[in-house]
Amino acid sequence: MCLAIPAQIVELQPEGMARVRVGESDTYLTASMHLLPEPPRVGDYVIVHAGFALHSMNPQEAQESLAALRELVEASDGVPAPF
Repeated sequence: MCLAIPAQIVELQPEGMARVRVGESDTYLTASMHLLPEPPRVGDYVIVHAGFALHSMNPQEAQESLAALRELVEASDGVPAPF
């Protein structure tokens, strides 16, 4: 199963790439920003799937999505989510 996750842009990189942080963890990914309709900015939240930011979202939506994912992980694994 594949899952798209909310992440916050922490650094814009050359050639349309960005470093993003998943949740409040120390997990960072590099994702392409080429599919976004608007130019991204540091601090924006985006949905990332398979290395591509698919769309932007507001901070409240991102936090609600991350909370739901945490609950799902903790309910299935019985351990705190790593993000």
